[in-house]
Amino acid sequence: MEGKGECNCNFYQRAKPYIAMISLQFGYGGMNIITKVSLNRGMSHYVLVVYRNAFATAIIAPFALFLERKIRPKMTFMMFLQIFVLGLLGPVIDQNFYYAGLKYTSPTFSCAMSNMLPAMTFVIAVLFRMEKVDIKKNRCQAKVLGTIVTVAGAMLMTLYKGHVVNLIWSNHMNYNVTEITNGTYDKDWVKGSIFLILATLVWASFFILQNITMRKYTAPLSLIALVCFMGTLQSIAITFVMEHKNSVWTIGFDMNLFVVAYAGIVSSSIAYYVQGIVMEKKGPFFVTAFSPLMMIIVAIMGSFILAEKLYIGGIIGAVLILAGIYFVLWGKYKEYKEKEIEEFLIHEPVKGIIGNNKMMILQNNDIEMLKNYENKIPIPIISIRVSKA
Repeated sequence: MEGKGECNCNFYQRAKPYIAMISLQFGYGGMNIITKVSLNRGMSHYVLVVYRNAFATAIIAPFALFLERKIRPKMTFMMFLQIFVLGLLGPVIDQNFYYAGLKYTSPTFSCAMSNMLPAMTFVIAVLFRMEKVDIKKNRCQAKVLGTIVTVAGAMLMTLYKGHVVNLIWSNHMNYNVTEITNGTYDKDWVKGSIFLILATLVWASFFILQNITMRKYTAPLSLIALVCFMGTLQSIAITFVMEHKNSVWTIGFDMNLFVVAYAGIVSSSIAYYVQGIVMEKKGPFFVTAFSPLMMIIVAIMGSFILAEKLYIGGIIGAVLILAGIYFVLWGKYKEYKEKEIEEFLIHEPVKGIIGNNKMMILQNNDIEMLKNYENKIPIPIISIRVSKA
């Protein structure tokens, strides 16, 4: 019985990151639908970003102050600069661009475009020399090919619509709502696409900087609270510049309040915290691997709630984006496996048995030589075993 309980506990521990990321995709999917409704009713996306991050700060700050009071690192000037930039990238630039793109396009289209995140992350990592590209290796070829395919899919979705694809349950629905919502942004479809591409690029930058910052600032709740608070202040300043009517700040007990609270609690505070924890254990590419699920969820919800139309160009482009994503993620998976093997070999001396029952200890240089020449020179190793001696 103890063995069975321990097995179930181990399975739950292994499954927690997957459960967390899948749950987040449902949360993000709901946010896209209700936010689209609120934006169509005239809510300013600048004000939405302010209230969203204010809610997130108010929710997460008390937990950060209480739970991390003993482990919170000291604030340095460089750490403050990183938090300032994180607030500018995530809560301010990314969210405003994304909401502007969502307003001009549709929830399903916006989610499909945001699926470029892994490819964008790879491009930024290469540009800043955080990742090396050896085109001779299969994993690097997969990442480069996946990036090209992803960009091609995004371009196809932007420039070509094609015929409407009627879903089974949408044949009996009234499309008058769709005409009203679609008519306002069809002429700005390309503009919305550009906003979404920029939002994804900024989002990828946010992920990379967040991953770097969390290595030094080891209090994730406090970090997210500070980022949201900084983003709130920055968003207020931008909103005062962009919105000149006092009426835009007014929110009653209506759909707008629900959207702000939902976005602040679920999509900012909870999502940022969960993503940070999972990213710390599994890496940034594990987090981004689940984003295609959100597109499927939003497509189904959008067709029911908003009577959203799906176009053949969008479907083909989304398929290309998904294919490109998994090329990139496959390359990253192979890279992580290689790093695990290298770290294991560095810390563990390897003993091998060669001819005439003689023992041979392989040092790091010997291991590297074997890796380089194993395909050229036959090596008479019968068995390999690991020893901690």
